[in-house]
Formats: sequence, C-alpha cells, structure tokens
Amino acid sequence: MASGKKQKTAPALDKFLDSIVEGDCLAGLRQLPDESVDLVFADPPYNLQLEGDLRRPNNSKVNGVDDDWDKFDSFKTYDDFTQAWLRECKRILKPTGTLWVIGSYHNIFRVGAVLQDLDYWILNDIIWRKTNPMPNFRGTRFTNAHETLIWVARDSNQKKYTFNYNAMKMLNDDLQMRSDWTLPLCTGQERLKNGKGDKAHPTQKPESLLHRVILSSSNPGDVVLDPFFGTGTTGAVAKKLGRHYIGLEREKEYIKVAKKRLGQVLPTAAQDLEVTQSKRAEPRIPFGTIVERGLLEPGTKLYDPRKRYAARVRADGSLVCADATGSIHKIGAHVQGLDACNGWTFWHFEAERKLKPIDLLRQQVRAEMKAN
Repeated sequence: MASGKKQKTAPALDKFLDSIVEGDCLAGLRQLPDESVDLVFADPPYNLQLEGDLRRPNNSKVNGVDDDWDKFDSFKTYDDFTQAWLRECKRILKPTGTLWVIGSYHNIFRVGAVLQDLDYWILNDIIWRKTNPMPNFRGTRFTNAHETLIWVARDSNQKKYTFNYNAMKMLNDDLQMRSDWTLPLCTGQERLKNGKGDKAHPTQKPESLLHRVILSSSNPGDVVLDPFFGTGTTGAVAKKLGRHYIGLEREKEYIKVAKKRLGQVLPTAAQDLEVTQSKRAEPRIPFGTIVERGLLEPGTKLYDPRKRYAARVRADGSLVCADATGSIHKIGAHVQGLDACNGWTFWHFEAERKLKPIDLLRQQVRAEMKAN
C-alpha cells in the first residue's frame, strides 16, 4: 500500500506553495488545481453548540470556544458546509493522496458520514487520548479526554498511498504503532499567545500530533494542505519535516500569528529526514550477488541458528545439503520440512567464532548501493 515515489508539483500550484491563502476555505480550495496535493490535514469547526457560560467550581469563567467561526445555524447547515469542503479536497488530492480530519463527539460522526457519502475510503480512525484533558467542571458527565482522527483514501479503488509503517514502528520503540495515541494537549511555551497574553487560538493542536500525522503519511517534498490553518501548526511541522505547506485561513489575527511562527521555523537537514523504510521498498539483492562479490566463497558452510542443519554454498548462489539443492529459501524450507522459509534470516555463517545471519551481508550490499 505504501508509495515512496515523489511526484512533481503542478506548475499552477507553485504560487501557493509555502504560503497562507487568506479568505474563506471554499474560495481558497477552488483556486487549487485538480490532483495537486499529497496530503490534507483538516481541523474544521467543531460546531460545539455551547449553551451559556462554562464555569469552574470557584465560579471563574472557562475560556471555551465561542468564536463566530464555530457557530452554525443548524446541523443541516454544518453538514452542507462539510460536504462542500470535503468535495473540494477530494478534487485536489492526487490519486495517491490521503486526508486526515480531526474532531470531537460534537462533529466527528457527522463528518464521518459525509466522508462515506462522498465515497472516501476509511483507512483508520485514531483516538488521540489526552494526558492532560480539561476536567468536566459541572460533574454531570465523563471527562472528555480524547478526540478522534479519521484517515481516508480518495476511494475504495485507490491501491497506492503513502504509509511509512516502519517509521511509525521506529517512533514507537520498534513496536507496531497502534490506533490510540497518548499525547498531551498544547501547553507551556508551545501555546501561542496574542498581544494581550491570552491564547492566540482556542483549539491549537500540539506539534507532536501533527508530527505523527505528517511523518506517517507523506514524504519529503510532498504538498500538505490545511484548509483550516489557524495559527499554523500544520505548516510549522510540515516545514520542519521538509514538506511544502499550503494554509487556508480567513481570520486575520490567526494569519498574523501563523506568519510570525513560520518565520521562526528552521527546516530539518535533508539527510536527517530519511526514515526507516520497509524492506519491500529496498532494492532486491539475489543471494548470488553475495557470492559474486566474494562476501561468501563457494564451499562456505551455512547453518541454522542452533546448528541443527547445514548446507554448502555453490558458485551459482544455490545451496546443497545432504539430499537436495536449491535456493536459500527452498533448502531452508526443505531441511525443516516446511512449505516456505525466509532463507536470509534462517541461514547463518561463521565469523569471529559466532553465527551471523546472511542478511547482514545483504544489508552491507544495500548500504554500498545507497552510498554510490
């Protein structure tokens, strides 16, 4: 499913790269050419439907989201808005592109329904579990300690999209990344303030969340679009990770804060942006190449890790055991009485009085190929 091939940006897109387009998100989206964006991350209005002030037990007011941009006349109005911007995003996504959208219980189910109505194909839903959620001050329901992200492909027929599985595994201490992410809310120095010392944006997302999204589903040089740019978290992380960004935002104050923020971001050096790749994406190395290069001489004996079985290397890269000849995979399966075997990890050679997997020699050849 993963695609690591970098695609050139459309010429008509160049004027939008690494910039913020001021104005309504629909107007901005309609300016972008078809099939020009690799990744969309959307943090749309949640339509919180707040009723009255929210106060703490000491009667102090909680600064919640009460901005005009989060208010809609009805659920139908919100659904129509959601369908409009998601339809445009589908148009501008490349055939290999994907889209992420985040929301709370107020809106994410409605957004999910619209995604399916538009024939997007859901790849995952991710639960962002907050380590420091806002308490439920009224004590009338459970504390809202998570938000949901939905990750989708353009449609069910999309066979290729970027998913840096091994990079996510490495990010998670070499364990497969799960669909529940435990990350803190945006706090401390990361929380941007306006001239009055108040929060510059009520729902600023943490860079750690965007780091995971962008690293997992895009490659250096890709174009990342955020149609609800806010104070520019998506752009800041995209710039750090060597991606192009396009931000759409209508609020002048947010744009002002985002531009200042982006001006302070330093891109990461190209060599430090390389991530752990799937072995399937690496060049194929026949075992015969190991023999040709003299890394293993004909006649060398190979063993399984416990030295129960042995085979001898021949000049053409085949192995011979007591009663059969064949490839490293075929003979590995034969001696064990199995249907299949990964010969690269099964067979070992002796070096420095230790048994080492022949896969080390394949990795050595790959490293030499990359260096050249």
